[in-house]
Amino acid sequence: MFFQRKPMNLPSEADALPGRSTSTPVDEFHFVNGERLKGPYPEGAETIYFGLGCFWGAERLFWEIPGVHVTAVGYQGGVTPNPTYQEVCSGQTGHAEMVMVVFEPSNVSLGKLLQTFWEEHDPTQGMRQGNDVGTQYRSAIYTTSPAQMEAVAESKSMFEKALGARGLGPITTEIAAAGPFYFAESYHQQYLAKNPNGYCGLKGTGVSCPLPLQQ
Repeated sequence: MFFQRKPMNLPSEADALPGRSTSTPVDEFHFVNGERLKGPYPEGAETIYFGLGCFWGAERLFWEIPGVHVTAVGYQGGVTPNPTYQEVCSGQTGHAEMVMVVFEPSNVSLGKLLQTFWEEHDPTQGMRQGNDVGTQYRSAIYTTSPAQMEAVAESKSMFEKALGARGLGPITTEIAAAGPFYFAESYHQQYLAKNPNGYCGLKGTGVSCPLPLQQ
């Protein structure tokens, strides 16, 4: 979305912007399916967070999957508390643009979500995704349970082999336990449903992800 030159390294805590103690106001309900963005969520639902570059197109990928209860976009993986979009774009908060995915395992497998994640962007590009350059566009998965972490690690290993067989480089996706997720401003939520002709820079590698979808 922004094409000016940006920092390509994450800031230290000392160098990051200070942020604020108050959270950004956000709409209560999902624009597409009417579910509550902040819950309560159905019993047994799980949450996982995906970063695929610009979060506008990334969020649409997941709200369209049957069995996904609700999605939201926000900022995660950085230092600055309650950052604004402009601050994240500066590269001085350390956050990535992320999609929160709340899903019901009885209706959709984690494997299906991971397959979508790996196939719909290029996870080998480091601090960029196509023309979107900067730390906010890095590939990332933040998990909320040891079982999720195990499944993500296995999927990364399998997909990396598939990429290598096609002559592509190693995966640079950041994989970690989820830290604080800061909801993005309301105009970013379900952006492509509100703006059907809006920007979407997602582009996969064309490599299929060899995952057992029953994960």
